[in-house]
Amino acid sequence: MGKRAGDRSSGPKCIAIIGPFASGKTTLLEAILERTGAIAKQARTGSGNTVGDHSAEAKAHQMSTEATVATTRFMDESLTFVDCPGSVEFAFEADPVLAAADLAVVVTEPDDKKIAALQLILHKLDALGIPRMLFLNKIENAALGVRDTLKMLQPASAAPLLLRQIALRQDGIVMGSIDLALERAYVYREHAASEIAPIPNDDKAREVEARFSMLETLADHDDALMEQLLEEIEPPRDAVFDDLAADLRDGAVTPVLIGSAEKGHGILRLLKAIRHDAPDVVATRARLGLKDTGDTVVQVVKTIHTPHGGKLSVARVLAGTLTDATELRGDGASAKVSGLYDLLGTGQTKRARADAGETVALGKLDGVGTGDTLTSGKTALAPLAALEPPQPVYAAALRPRERKDEAKLSLALQKLIEEDPSLALEQRQETGETVLSGHGEMHLRVTRERLEGKYQIPVDVGAPSIPYRETIRKGTTQRGRHKKQSGGHGQFGDVVIDIRPLPRGSGFEFTDTITGGVVPKQYIPSVEAGVRDYLKCGPLGFPVVDLAVNLSDGSYHTVDSSDMAFQLAGRLAMKEGLPGCSSVLLEPVLKVEIYTPSDATARITAIVSQRRGQILGFDARPGWSGWDVVEAMMPESETGNLIIELRSATAGVASYRARFDHMAELTGRLADEAMNGHGKAA
Repeated sequence: MGKRAGDRSSGPKCIAIIGPFASGKTTLLEAILERTGAIAKQARTGSGNTVGDHSAEAKAHQMSTEATVATTRFMDESLTFVDCPGSVEFAFEADPVLAAADLAVVVTEPDDKKIAALQLILHKLDALGIPRMLFLNKIENAALGVRDTLKMLQPASAAPLLLRQIALRQDGIVMGSIDLALERAYVYREHAASEIAPIPNDDKAREVEARFSMLETLADHDDALMEQLLEEIEPPRDAVFDDLAADLRDGAVTPVLIGSAEKGHGILRLLKAIRHDAPDVVATRARLGLKDTGDTVVQVVKTIHTPHGGKLSVARVLAGTLTDATELRGDGASAKVSGLYDLLGTGQTKRARADAGETVALGKLDGVGTGDTLTSGKTALAPLAALEPPQPVYAAALRPRERKDEAKLSLALQKLIEEDPSLALEQRQETGETVLSGHGEMHLRVTRERLEGKYQIPVDVGAPSIPYRETIRKGTTQRGRHKKQSGGHGQFGDVVIDIRPLPRGSGFEFTDTITGGVVPKQYIPSVEAGVRDYLKCGPLGFPVVDLAVNLSDGSYHTVDSSDMAFQLAGRLAMKEGLPGCSSVLLEPVLKVEIYTPSDATARITAIVSQRRGQILGFDARPGWSGWDVVEAMMPESETGNLIIELRSATAGVASYRARFDHMAELTGRLADEAMNGHGKAA
C-alpha cells in the first residue's frame, strides 16, 4: 500500500473543464486564474470581461460558444485549462480537447434537473477513458446534504462518486468544508485562501462516518487498506492520498470536491488535488497508444482564425520539444511552425520553445486541422484520436444579401468549419442552395453572427427545400413530333413513347422496341436525353421518379433529323403525355432514432405522433441506464425544427439520428402547401 500511483506526476498538465450548461465552468476558470495570479481580479460572467466568454457571440448570449484556452502556473508547475461550452449544441468543442487532456474537471450543481446532462458528459469520458474529478459547484445552494446530493447524482456516473469533502455548516449556511483525507476543516474566505480550523465537535461524528465511507470505497481496489479497516487500524495518510490518486487515474472512482466558484471557495483545494492526483502527459501518451520514438509529436485540439494574426493551431506537445520553424508532418499535410504562443483567452505570449506536456498555439500551420496528429519524424502519423462529429440535427439555407459576397461567403464558411468541425456544408445542385447544418438553432445562429460580425458578410437564412418528388399512377402512349422549317436544313424528329408507372423506389427505366429503323439507332440516346431532361421538372413542379418509358415507334427525315431534333421530340412527348398519367406528389420519409431519458419517453412519442410520425417501437438504450431509444418513421418536412421540441421536452439532452428510408405519397392540403411553397410549377 502507498505505491499504487507511483511518484507524483509532475510537469505541465492539460485539464479540460466541462459540465452541464450554466453549471459555472467559466466562473471556475476565472476563480482559478485569480487564485493562481494569472489575472488580478475575477470577473463575473455576463460582465463581458471574463477570460472565457470573450467572443462577441458569447457576450451577446451570455454563454460559452467555443472552447477557451488559458495557461497559468500553480506551485511552479504549468497548468493549461480549457473551458469547454456546456450547451449540448456546442458540445463537440470538447471532443478534440479531451483527446489530449490529462484530466477532466466536471463542474455540476446540486440540482436533480442536471442529472441527464451530467450523464451525457460522464458517458463520453467513459468512452474516451479520461480520468475525471467532479467539482460540486454552488454548494451554498444545496437543498440536501452533500452525501444525499451525491446519492442523487450517482445514477449519472458508472464509476462511484467518491466524496473527498463534506460541507461545514453554521445555522444551515455553508461556511467551509472538511477534507476527509486530511481530516481538517477549512473556513471559507471570499476570493481568498480558506483558513484551517479544527473540526467542530458537532461535526466530528459526521466526518468520521464520511471518511470511513471514503476509505471503504478505496479499499475495493487495495487489499492492504481493506485489512487495515477490518482490523480497525488507522491507515497512513500518505497511503490514502496514494490510493486517491491511483483510483482517479485508473478511472475506478470519480473524486468529488465541493465549493463555490463565484465566491472563490474550494479553489485552492481543487488546484492541489489536480497537482497531486492528475496523471501527466506520459499517461496520456499511453492512453492514446503513442510510442516513444524520439520524435516530437503534437495533437491539435483547436483551430482559431484571429482577425489580425491569421490562423492559430492550439496543440498539446505529447512528446519531444517544439521550437519555432519546426517542420511538422501530418496525415496529408506538412507545415512549418511560425511562432509559438501561450494563450490566456485571447491574450498571446510569444515563447521560444515548448516541451512535452505543454499546450501552446502554433502559428500558420496551413493545411492542418483540428484533431490532426503532427510529428517531426519523416513518416506522417495517422490521427491518434478519431474525431467523429455527431450527425447534424438542424439545417439552414444561407444566401449572401449581395451577390458580390458569394466568393467571400464560401471562404468564410471554410474558416468557420475549420474552427468548428461539427458544422457541415452542402451545396445542393438541384436547388442551388448553400445548406449549413449543425446541432441546434443557437449553434447556427452563432455561426450566422460570426459571418456577419467577424467577416462582415450579411446573409439571409431560410429553411432548406424538401426534396419532394412526383410519380404517376397510370400509363399512356404519346406521340411527340418536333418539326421546324426556317430556310435551308430544317429540324425533324418524331417519336412514340409508352409511359408506365414502376414500383416505389425503382427510379427510371428507358427502353426501346424500335424495328425497321423507323428511328435510327444513333438518335435513340437523344430521345432518352430529351425524356430525362423533362423528368427534372414534371407537371407538379418536381423531379419525376418511378416510371418507365419505352420508345416504340417514330419517323425521321434523312436531311432534317438530328440529335437535337429527337431530344426535343422526346421532351415534347413527355410534356404532352405525363399530365394525363395521374401525377402524385411524393415526400421523403426518414427513419429516426431518438435518444431520450426514460422519464420523457411518453412526451417524445407524443411529439412524434403530432408530426405525422409512425412509432415503430422503443426500448432501453444499450449501455445507458435510465435512457430509451424511440424508433419511428417521420416525413422529412416534419424534422426541420424537431430537435428544438425534443430538447424542450427533455431539459436539453435529447438527440436523434435520421436516415432516408423511402418516398411516400402526399395528397390533400399538405400536398397543396408543398407545391405552393416549393414546386417550380406553382
